[in-house]
Amino acid sequence: MRYLFEDFALDTDRRELRRGTVLVPIGPKVFDLLAYLIGNRDRVVTKDDLRAAIWSGRTVSPSVLTTCINAARSAIGDSGKSQRLIHTHWRKGLRFVGEIHQKSAGPTLLQLGTNVIASQSAEIAQAEVRLEPSALTHALPDRPSIAVLPFMNMSGDRELDYFADGIVEDIIIMLSHLRWLFVISRSSSFTYKGRTVDPKQLGSERGVRYVLEGSVRKSGQQVRITCQLIDATTDKHIWAERYDRELVDIFVLQDEITRSVAAAIEPRMLAAEGIRTLSRSTNDLDAWELVARALEHFWRVTRQDFQAATAMLTRAVDAHPTCASAQSLLGFSLVFAVHMGWIDPDQGLTSGRKHAVRAVGLDDGDPWAHIALGYLALIERHTAESIGAFQRAVSINPSSAAAHSHLSRALAFAGRDREALQHGEEAIQLNPLDPEMALFLGAIATAHYLGGRFAQAVQFTTKALNLRPGFQSAQRLLCASLAQSGRIDEARKLLEKVRLQQPQLSIDWVKRTVPYQTPELMEHFLDGMRRAGMAE
Repeated sequence: MRYLFEDFALDTDRRELRRGTVLVPIGPKVFDLLAYLIGNRDRVVTKDDLRAAIWSGRTVSPSVLTTCINAARSAIGDSGKSQRLIHTHWRKGLRFVGEIHQKSAGPTLLQLGTNVIASQSAEIAQAEVRLEPSALTHALPDRPSIAVLPFMNMSGDRELDYFADGIVEDIIIMLSHLRWLFVISRSSSFTYKGRTVDPKQLGSERGVRYVLEGSVRKSGQQVRITCQLIDATTDKHIWAERYDRELVDIFVLQDEITRSVAAAIEPRMLAAEGIRTLSRSTNDLDAWELVARALEHFWRVTRQDFQAATAMLTRAVDAHPTCASAQSLLGFSLVFAVHMGWIDPDQGLTSGRKHAVRAVGLDDGDPWAHIALGYLALIERHTAESIGAFQRAVSINPSSAAAHSHLSRALAFAGRDREALQHGEEAIQLNPLDPEMALFLGAIATAHYLGGRFAQAVQFTTKALNLRPGFQSAQRLLCASLAQSGRIDEARKLLEKVRLQQPQLSIDWVKRTVPYQTPELMEHFLDGMRRAGMAE
């Protein structure tokens, strides 16, 4: 539903508030509160009503509620004094009193500056007017955009139609969890059902940068699902996969395919976005493009690439302080650099905390904001807080391989090695070719080390370092793992090389910086490092 008032438009499907063509930054709870007031504008809404609707009946302090109300007023240019839109009824509650024009958020044709969503309008559909493709040509949105086309049923089995449509619907829902990605609505995408579509033409018509298309076919109880991700601006294939499964439980299979596809798409689009910016000067990049370019460096896990990524993210937050993705990734990068030994802990944690907290304040639904907070709590040895933040990231986006991997790391450093392995293996299963795979393997190696499985720890740290030779925490763990496995000479030779890159490495530095969560776990790691030849 779209609610129009004054020069504002509040879209409940896309969870956006715009003033004219400008997107107004607004937190999730503030958006919910504003939408609830508008949706119930025919009556006075009590504070108990708001607690029940916005916070699911949980206890919320009066100050939190007042802050949320004030933020809603501020977002729409209202104030406690003027009350031209939100009126306070003394001792009773609030009522939205602005004049509302209500429209369905279903099939409409919207042009919102550079961020354009196109679909057939209800008025056009009712009048049975046919628009030529040239009439639907739009500019690309200012962030990555994707249309998930209906999957083609290649077998003619009616039951397979429902299965294919269910997969597409679930993929759209999963991708909608990615806050940096603009996802074309189901109603718009499904206008192409049963039609052959040229992705490049679709990109120009619908203002879409990426298109996901696929097919399903069945033979007996076997089903094959194929998917391909295409850059609609160049017609280039970015990713393709084929899934062969037995059709036993249709809903279990649908969930499995949906999660696998959504998990594979995210890092590949991020990588494509980073590559897309390489031909341009950083002076010409907007906030999102700076984030995408920064990720190109961050994934390489070296000190030099960290410096490049941090510089770009710092530029992004300075120029666009309300960009939640830039704030969260900068916060995470700074805390991660402390763990690696690349920057001073006091400097990194102070700055990292500022940006992580700011990111959550801007968008509580951004999983990377909670990942940044979780890593901060991990380094500071606030175990329960760390695990809780990573669990929150997983709950926001269950198909995020990165979220599962970081939860795996927190559980491993807390000594919960079996649970850590479960989430680490889940991350790899979700996306076997993720650019962060070295971090996935490093978390699994930590779990094996603390579980006393030193040969497996050597195996996984070696794999991680083959992918990212500059991954310094994996270097340290390999030293300890080799020593605990009885391979003392190898451990000592490796430690000599590690010290050249990290001269500050010592027992004292490890105690202050490496996030083993209990003294017993820390001593277990230090025992390996002492055997490898590290002095106090």
